[in-house]
Amino acid sequence: MSVKVSHLLKIYDTQRAVDDVTFEAHKGEVLGFLGPNGAGKTTTMKIITGYLPQSGGTAEVCGFDVAEQPMEARARVGYLPEHNPLYREMYVREYLAFTAGIHRVANPRRRVDEMVERTGLTSHRHKQIGELSKGYRQRVGLAQAMLHDPEVLILDEPTSGLDPNQIVEIRQLIKDLGREKTVILSTHILGEVEAVCNRAIIINKGKLVADAPIQELKQRFTGQSIVTAEFAESADKNLLAKIKNVQSVKNLGKNQWQLIAPSDKDIRADVFAFAVANKLTLLELRKETYSVEEVFQQLTK
Repeated sequence: MSVKVSHLLKIYDTQRAVDDVTFEAHKGEVLGFLGPNGAGKTTTMKIITGYLPQSGGTAEVCGFDVAEQPMEARARVGYLPEHNPLYREMYVREYLAFTAGIHRVANPRRRVDEMVERTGLTSHRHKQIGELSKGYRQRVGLAQAMLHDPEVLILDEPTSGLDPNQIVEIRQLIKDLGREKTVILSTHILGEVEAVCNRAIIINKGKLVADAPIQELKQRFTGQSIVTAEFAESADKNLLAKIKNVQSVKNLGKNQWQLIAPSDKDIRADVFAFAVANKLTLLELRKETYSVEEVFQQLTK
């Protein structure tokens, strides 16, 4: 694995900002890191990146302990913090060249040009950072995080301040990066997690309360399999109730029905067969799941 966190602890006076958090993040995945304000997300990310020492437990990046081998660990991390710290008096290319020098990037001019193009900064590369909109400053921060080609990218609210078109572009870039790197993404936009991430971690009051693939997370709290079916013609409720594994039937209005089955049963094929046998035109058939937003509310309210 690229990132391994074991029993991580951070204490401020009497407050446990991070309380016994354990998880792993692997190469080739985008891990969503979620939680309400003050839950401990940013503190955890700062510990992983070496910006903040932990009070207990361990954090490793590519096999290097961030406390015992800080330089080796940091060299393998690209970090975009929530409040993106930039030298606003510098020009975009100048700042990226400066950052490339710090990382001792081989062939820095070519790498800077590559990052400028990849993050959509080409038309703004000769501008002062202070003249840029918040969205373009965010792109500069993302470019510097990726400049030294790190194995791990930690992004805290990477689409903050972007317009809808820019958000789509940056999300696609993050997904592309996730195929070759380990990406840990913190965001308050829960739809972004569904659009970009393979897996999600939810932290609340310093404690880890969920760690699962997105689809598994969305299904975890239903406790049952819920299917919605809509027919063009009227259907008999009593006949619908006789479909294999159906426990209850509810009419949702007109010819739309909600069918409930045990959580481990997918009854869609049986509903389709029922429609064929009864010469019904099936207009819609879908399996309902919780959204990530609903799961988040269940775990953190």
